[in-house]
Amino acid sequence: MLRSSLLIMLLAFSASANAQGFDYNWLGINYGTIDFDDFNADGNALGIDGSFAFHEDFHAFASYDAADLDFGIDRTTFNIGVGYNTELSNVVDAYARLSYEYVEVDVSGFGSQDDNGFGFGVGMRFAATEQLELEGAIKYVDLNDTGDETALILGGLYSFTPAFAAGLFGEWGDDVTAYTLLGRFYWGQ
Repeated sequence: MLRSSLLIMLLAFSASANAQGFDYNWLGINYGTIDFDDFNADGNALGIDGSFAFHEDFHAFASYDAADLDFGIDRTTFNIGVGYNTELSNVVDAYARLSYEYVEVDVSGFGSQDDNGFGFGVGMRFAATEQLELEGAIKYVDLNDTGDETALILGGLYSFTPAFAAGLFGEWGDDVTAYTLLGRFYWGQ
C-alpha cells in the first residue's frame, strides 16, 4: 500500500516536471559515513567525482574517495569509466556504466594492500519536479583478490539553481553500507 501510494505521488509530480534533458556534465564533492560488515569498522569518507558527456548518449566518469575508519584503517578508492545514457521519456533517463575500480587499504602499523578490478552498473534518473531528481541504481564490483560486491544505490538531488544541486544517497551492499551527502556543480545547461 505504501509503495503504491509513493508511486502514484511520483507519477503525479512527474506530470508537472519539466526536465530539459538530464545533464551528465558535473563536478561533485561528497562527505559520508561508511560501515563495513566484514570487519565491523565504521568511519567517514570525503570524495570527489565528475562526469563529462562527450556525446549525446555517452559520458565518461571518475571518482576518488578517502575514508578514515576505526582501528587506524584508511581506505582509498578510485574508479574511472564510460557510460551509456538514453532518454526513456522527458522525465526518465536510463544508464549503464562500465568502470575500472581500484581500492587500497592501509592499516596503521601493518602496511597497505591494494586491489583492482572492474565495475558494472545500471540505473535510472527520474525528474520528479523541476528541482527534485531521484536516482536508483544497482552496481556490481569484482576485484581480483578481494572478491565481488553488489550494491543498491538510492538517492535524490535538489537543484537550488540550474548549476548547483545537493542531495543525499544511500548504498546498501553485501558487506558495506554507506550514506553520502553531496554537492554537484553542473556546467552543461
